[in-house]
Amino acid sequence: MPVLPSWLTEPLWGQFAALLPERSTYAVPHPLGCHRPRISDRVVFDKVLQLLRFSCSYQAVADTTCSATTIRNRRDEWIRLGVFAKLKQIALESYDRIVGLVLDQIAVDGSITKAPGGGEVAGRSPVDRGKQGMKRSGMTDGYGIPPGRVPAGANRHDSPLLAPTLDRLRDLGPLPDDITVHLDAGYDSDKTRALLDERGLHGHIAHKGEKAPIQASQRWHIERTRAWQNTFHRLARCYERRAGVIDAFFDLADNIITVRRLIRRAWTTHRWDERPNRRP
Repeated sequence: MPVLPSWLTEPLWGQFAALLPERSTYAVPHPLGCHRPRISDRVVFDKVLQLLRFSCSYQAVADTTCSATTIRNRRDEWIRLGVFAKLKQIALESYDRIVGLVLDQIAVDGSITKAPGGGEVAGRSPVDRGKQGMKRSGMTDGYGIPPGRVPAGANRHDSPLLAPTLDRLRDLGPLPDDITVHLDAGYDSDKTRALLDERGLHGHIAHKGEKAPIQASQRWHIERTRAWQNTFHRLARCYERRAGVIDAFFDLADNIITVRRLIRRAWTTHRWDERPNRRP
């Protein structure tokens, strides 16, 4: 059973491979040129997808084709090259060009997940008896496409993370003149309103003490996107300790979500050679 369908992994891998530098099959410094051949990048890429989807250990996905050490080393090499971040930017630009990002309606919210191993962006969780947890302050457009997020310790409040989260809008190019930011009651404060006014943004903030169904606002898009992200078990229960590795896995998951929505929405308006037989 594949981790993801081929109509999704093939375009992801095609663009991912285009961002990788050319490497020799054998180690160049070897005097005879006959050292153990380099493991294929495609093999390691498939292993990383398994890690993201199933949240198993590196030793569990390692086999005769690729060791756990090779997966970690290649992962770190790709992070240093910025491949995951570049792939996310290309996916967002492609979606914006073909379908169009709904940037006049933005939703921001924070969520807490478990982080049993602790690490650089972990803290005492207020909803899990003080165990280690991670908070991600996420942002989506008006349809639920995730342009970025800010990881932090679970003991951080949502409100101070709003500013660095909104800074992710700078990577999206030209923005509409009028942008409305949809927030829940956790952001209901004068400080939040002042922050939005300084940035020229309109705020649609739920009021504390007033119950209303989430369907009554535009915030349900970010709740749906969070559910999509939690299907990747490495994000729902984070064992990684380094912030760079966590961002890389989040970027890869957001890429999958963006490309999957792009293919789904373009299926009825575009035709291409590898177009799925049925709408995803």
